[in-house]
Amino acid sequence: MQRQSFLQRLVAMPEFGPLVLLIAEIAVFTAINPSFLSPLNVSNTLTFTVELGLIALAMTLLMTAGEFDLSVGSVFGFAPVLMWTLFNSGVAPLEISFLIAMLAAVGIGLFSGFFVTRLKIPSFLVTLGMLLVVRGTALYITDGFPQRTWNAAGHWLATALVGDFHVGPFRIYASLFWFVAAALVLGYVLTRSKAGNWIQASGGNPQAAAARGVKVGRTKVALFVLTAVMAAFAGMISSIRTSAANPNSGMGYELEVIAMVVIGGTVLTGGRGTILGTVIGILILRVMRNGIVLIGVPGLAYNIFIGAIILGMMALHSWLERRHNAGV
Repeated sequence: MQRQSFLQRLVAMPEFGPLVLLIAEIAVFTAINPSFLSPLNVSNTLTFTVELGLIALAMTLLMTAGEFDLSVGSVFGFAPVLMWTLFNSGVAPLEISFLIAMLAAVGIGLFSGFFVTRLKIPSFLVTLGMLLVVRGTALYITDGFPQRTWNAAGHWLATALVGDFHVGPFRIYASLFWFVAAALVLGYVLTRSKAGNWIQASGGNPQAAAARGVKVGRTKVALFVLTAVMAAFAGMISSIRTSAANPNSGMGYELEVIAMVVIGGTVLTGGRGTILGTVIGILILRVMRNGIVLIGVPGLAYNIFIGAIILGMMALHSWLERRHNAGV
C-alpha cells in the first residue's frame, strides 16, 4: 500500500510526464540512428540547449506569477547588437559595453513591469509592443546587418561566458555552467524561499496575496526584469559563440520558450511552476529538434512535432490533475 501511494505521488508530479517523454525520445532516436548519442552530437545538443534554456528558466518564474513576456526573443537579438556596436565602434571596452547592454535589458524589464502592474495592461499586449520596439531598434542600429565580434577573440569576458574545453570526447562550453548555476539558484528561489512563496501566491490569487502582505506588483516587476536580463545574457552568449550579433536573431524564441515551460509542467495561468520540469521541457524540445534532423525528417516539420507535444502534454497534465483532485 505504501509503495502504491509512492507511485501515485510520483505519477501525479508535474515532471513525471515530461520525463517519460524525454526518455522515450532519446530511446527512439538512438534506435533509429545510433549516432544520436555520439559525443559530438551530445556536445552540440547541450550547446544549443543553454541559450534558450536560460530564458526559459526565468520565464518559469514569471509565468508562475501569472504573467509572460513575448519580448524575450527581441531582447535576445538587441542586447548583443548594442554591446558589439559600442565595442566595435570604440565607444567603450567590452566589459562596459556588456554592462550597458545589461542595463538596457533592466530598463526594458522595468518598462514592461510598470505597464503591467501600474497601468493594468495585460502582459500579452505590453510585451507584444515591446517586442516590436526592441526589434525595430536593433534593426535601426545595424541597418539590418549583423555586427562582427571576431576582434574580441581571447578576451577574458568572452572566455568566461563561452570558453570551451574537452572532458574526454565531449566538448563543453562555459555557458553550460552558467545554465546549471541559474537552474539551481532559481529552483531554490521558487521552492525554498520567501520570494518563491510570493511568486506562487502572486500567480495563484493576487488579491488574496496582496491582502496577506505580499508585494504583488514589486514581485512581478522584478520577474520582468529578471526575464529581460536573462534573455540579454543568453543573446550575448550566443553572439560570442557564433561570432556575430544578428538583429534578427531570436525571432520566434518567445513562443518556443513558453512551450518549454508549459511542457515542463508550469501552469499557464500561474500559481504553480517547476524549474526541474522546465529543464526537462528544454531538453525535450532541443532533443526533438536535433533528433528529427538526424533521422532524416525535414527540419521544416519541427513545428508539427512541437505542436503535437504541447497538445499531448497539456492533455496529460489535465488528466493527472483530475486524478489527483479526485484522490485516485
